[in-house]
Amino acid sequence: MGMTAPNPAAPSGSGRRPAWVVGAATVVTFVALLYLVEIWDNLTGHRLDYNGIRPLETDGLWGVVFAPLLHSNWQHLVANTGPALVLGFLMTLAGMSRFVYATAIIWILGGLGTWLIGNVGAPPGVETNHIGASGLIFGWLTFLIVFGFFTRKAWEIVVGVIVLFVYGGVLLGVLPGTFGVSWQGHLCGAIAGVVAAYVLSGPERTARERRRGGVAPQLGR
Repeated sequence: MGMTAPNPAAPSGSGRRPAWVVGAATVVTFVALLYLVEIWDNLTGHRLDYNGIRPLETDGLWGVVFAPLLHSNWQHLVANTGPALVLGFLMTLAGMSRFVYATAIIWILGGLGTWLIGNVGAPPGVETNHIGASGLIFGWLTFLIVFGFFTRKAWEIVVGVIVLFVYGGVLLGVLPGTFGVSWQGHLCGAIAGVVAAYVLSGPERTARERRRGGVAPQLGR
């Protein structure tokens, strides 16, 4: 009696993983990359740390690309790990494309801002070198807080309120404080997060304006 064997090339169901699974895997992979970089940095005598953002120096611009991947020590990296996992995952819930674009905007714009103002408040003659993922984390934080108010979507507003309640105190890190803590990077990352939220909420804002403009006035006779 003949039997029909299943085609192993045929997808089972839709063949697509749930968006939250893809998002979680993406963020975990990114954090794992940070740990791999730190392992290599330790093995090479922390030479990678010199590739951070050195404000107003031409070769310091390379730090805009590399700084979020570098950390001064394991304590620095561990302190950033929890917020990176939680906030990064919540970012992916807005859609993977938005997560990628928002991260790129925060990474580049926040880094350039740090390059411009990173020496503010530093002692005269001291060269600063800004490293760490905290600027990116601050950008994710502010993005999540304000994005819902730009899109006017209830669940995104709820997420923003919860994030503000849980992590709002962290925003004090944008204020000048202990020398050696990059409040400049925190501030520029936070500003970049708001910019990213505004830019990427464009479709919802445009649709809202169209709905408003499509309502014709009714005139009485």
